[in-house]
Amino acid sequence: MHTFLDSKSMAKALRSALAERRIDITHSDSLELVARQFGFDNWNILAARIEQASVLDGALPAGWKAHHHAPYPLHSIGRDPDDQSAVKIVSIASADVVGSNHATLMQSIAADDYRGHALRFSAELKGEDLDQGTIWMRIDPRGGGSAIRFDNMLARGSDGALSGTVGWTERSIVLDVPVEAASIHFGPMLKGVGRLWARNLRLDTVPAETATTDTRRLPRRPTNLDFGSGAPA
Repeated sequence: MHTFLDSKSMAKALRSALAERRIDITHSDSLELVARQFGFDNWNILAARIEQASVLDGALPAGWKAHHHAPYPLHSIGRDPDDQSAVKIVSIASADVVGSNHATLMQSIAADDYRGHALRFSAELKGEDLDQGTIWMRIDPRGGGSAIRFDNMLARGSDGALSGTVGWTERSIVLDVPVEAASIHFGPMLKGVGRLWARNLRLDTVPAETATTDTRRLPRRPTNLDFGSGAPA
């Protein structure tokens, strides 16, 4: 599937296809038609969005990498050119194309120094026209397999992901790091459309009694083995 970053090649292909049908349009007209296809009023507006996306592409801070949920680019990720202390994740396609896809700036580290401790990942977030802007942390076991600890704040009733337009707001995740942990992964994430900024990221150990926010932690003991509890009247 194409995104608006492919606009120029799409305009060229459109003009060529129409010419085969003896319909002649100018290159400018083909650009305008493609801009309308992506929901922009005109080519100048689309060209500005393409330039904005190209500025951010590749401007990743050292030690971090970008991950896109979709197999094609729907978001641009990088350091904010207007604020070098912040990173910015921006949707670069229309809402119907982006859907529920997400993109994240992430870092992965070994769990060796953190096993047996509780770990807090925190950041300040800001957003404009957000579907959902958040942070996440995941702990993976030795030998691969499913995550053994995870939280992305999307399931929280309060203090969860940001939506709409929001000023700088602190969010945090707390997970315990079990002895079987091999690696820790974390970062800011934009799900859907909008513009998300993140700054002042921190990863700290906290007292063991600190409440965790894990959404995947399994119960320590079995429950309701006779199916009697919670049955409808």
